[in-house]
Amino acid sequence: MDDETSWTTQILALSPDDIEGAGQMVDRVTEEAGGPPGFPLLADPDLSVINRYGVFNPEPFYGRPVPHPAVYVIDRSGTVRWKFLNTDARIRAENENILEALAEVANE
Repeated sequence: MDDETSWTTQILALSPDDIEGAGQMVDRVTEEAGGPPGFPLLADPDLSVINRYGVFNPEPFYGRPVPHPAVYVIDRSGTVRWKFLNTDARIRAENENILEALAEVANE
């Protein structure tokens, strides 16, 4: 990338919890990891964003709605350029794949 080209990324996490529940999650992560997450955690208690991106999981987790694990790379125009979605919560997107998708967007 040359000096005239710059781009930034923003990581956001989405939770079906309300603001209080999301705050509790941040507190738990802070305690377990020794510091707060380095990205905002967005509350989506009415599942509107979760449903918009098709990541709603109909199987409750301990009686609570939990979205399927997903990662989206969205460009500045709002176009989804890459996504990872898996119904198995143990399978997550690889950092290498995410970085490749980000590089593709940055190189255009």
